[in-house]
Amino acid sequence: MAGHPTNAAKEAERVIFTKEMKQTHTILVPTMLPVHFKLLIKIFETYGYKVELLENKGKPVRDKGLKYVHNDTCYPAQLVIGQMIDALESGKYDRNKVALLITQTGGGCRASNYIHLLRKAMKKAGYGDIPVISFNVAGLEKNPGFQVSLPMIMQLLHAVLYGDLFMLIGNQCRPYELHPGDTDKLIDTWVQKLCRQLSHGRHTKKMVQENYRAILNDFAAIPRSKEKKVRVGIVGEIFVKFSPLGNNDLEQFLLSEGAEPVMPGLMDFLLMKLYDKVVEFKMYRLHPAKAAGAKIIYDVMLKRQLEYIEAIKSHGVFDAPTPFERIKALRHGLISMGVKMGEGWLLPAEMLELVESGVKNIVCAQPFGCLPNHIVGKGMMKPIKEMHPDVNIVAIDYDMGATAINQENRIKLMLANARGRL
Repeated sequence: MAGHPTNAAKEAERVIFTKEMKQTHTILVPTMLPVHFKLLIKIFETYGYKVELLENKGKPVRDKGLKYVHNDTCYPAQLVIGQMIDALESGKYDRNKVALLITQTGGGCRASNYIHLLRKAMKKAGYGDIPVISFNVAGLEKNPGFQVSLPMIMQLLHAVLYGDLFMLIGNQCRPYELHPGDTDKLIDTWVQKLCRQLSHGRHTKKMVQENYRAILNDFAAIPRSKEKKVRVGIVGEIFVKFSPLGNNDLEQFLLSEGAEPVMPGLMDFLLMKLYDKVVEFKMYRLHPAKAAGAKIIYDVMLKRQLEYIEAIKSHGVFDAPTPFERIKALRHGLISMGVKMGEGWLLPAEMLELVESGVKNIVCAQPFGCLPNHIVGKGMMKPIKEMHPDVNIVAIDYDMGATAINQENRIKLMLANARGRL
């Protein structure tokens, strides 16, 4: 009797990224956080990989996503897979010398299943012979030609924190700059400088602290107005929350409407995913070895985050982010830490963190029909509003069938209410 392919059968069908391919192949990476990913890619290059960040967007990407991915599949999957296949069909790359990379965190939903959807779509599009690399630290899939070492993880950690810093202070400068474009020019200058540093290998703690101070000084010197603007927090499903491709340039739209976007960093999501392993062991006594390993990495990352926050606080010009341990504590009485599908308990905790830091206007961005985020996002709006009656939250669905004008009109209505309160 025929059944579903076994894991062994799937593994046998998988095209392996070999050690030889490391020398010959260009690895294509889908977009999500443009500044973060430029820094992350530079670290991959330092370790001998040829990597390129995809920046193709617009209707061709959406069309390819709809063509090769079932329209019931979530919006981020359609965009990521559409972007990759659109790049391959552009003729820019030698199909015999190209590979694709996609992240996996080991959880449910997009965290584990996109790679299988991508391979299915690639086969349908005639690219089944191109290797797809899983970038994960959970041992989900292994490729001889793609290895993640502990020193590499530490370098990637620094890149994430630099990216979070640029996102944080960039959003605090851009709405108020007297000379439009100053902030983005300075970000580009610093990204190039950091890429040169990262390409030389080891990045010491002393170098990181010196860079933090220099970056903060440079951004503090940007001429800015003292006008008071509506601050709007952005939370939601990780891809739609962060990616301009996924949220129709939400940050840029808020800026054009005279608001200050406030975006929680990527580091909080990574810390949450690590701590989930600890929670699994505490609740169910699952995977003690994995939990112990995750706790060690978690403690190291938490320490680096606190150093990063302290650098911003001691500088004294910009608002610093909230430490992860405080965000974790805010969810008490609202949602269990056992709720970890998708963005899990972190999403409502980030909303509470924004409210505590004075950001009372929040856009919750989510793919239409995304069950986890409709529960932990839209489903948590009512209890959060009961706890904080003055909070102004709007849930925005993003989907192939949703129009940008409808999304923008709903946000404009929220901004009108916010300006009235301001």
